[in-house]
Amino acid sequence: MQKFTKLSGIAAPLPLVNIDTDMIIPKQFLKTIKRSGLGVNLFDEMRYDDDRNEIPDFVLNKPQYRDAQILVAGENFGCGSSREHAPWAIADFGITCVIAPSYADIFYSNCFKNGILPITLPQDQVDVLMKDAEKGSNARIEVDLEAQTITSSDGEVFSFEVDSFKKHCLLNGLDDIGLTMEKSESIAGFEAKASAERPWV
Repeated sequence: MQKFTKLSGIAAPLPLVNIDTDMIIPKQFLKTIKRSGLGVNLFDEMRYDDDRNEIPDFVLNKPQYRDAQILVAGENFGCGSSREHAPWAIADFGITCVIAPSYADIFYSNCFKNGILPITLPQDQVDVLMKDAEKGSNARIEVDLEAQTITSSDGEVFSFEVDSFKKHCLLNGLDDIGLTMEKSESIAGFEAKASAERPWV
């Protein structure tokens, strides 16, 4: 998993509440167990018409947001089923930070495990960043995980809270496997001792 330290990128505004995981990645795309390739189907039913043509008015289809790395959204983002494909699709599209007033718990946790920083801010601050994002590619929002700050394109700074353990994992690029591998020497020592004490096992 890639480390997340600082990000300066284009933010896409998606002022909708209760965006569920089926809206993020519809159920027909859940057959794969690969984390790659899902970005093209992110928000599939909002991005494409029945003939698979892009819907021009959808934010991620607009030229100024095709390379967005930040998503500013409404409350209760990621509700619905607990599919891990949702953060996979977001990350595969290239978005590594989501800013919203609130999230579904499982989706929120899954983001950290997949290199995405989900930031929770009060509604009034999200509103400011939403308007900033509406400026398009001329406006870049800066996110500093170490300092726990967001800076708008106008220089307005907002502070955010994040669990210290989750912050450590993102800063060091550690998913569940990475965390386990940090203990590889201790695990090897335990296995060697166990093998010596119980060679019949």
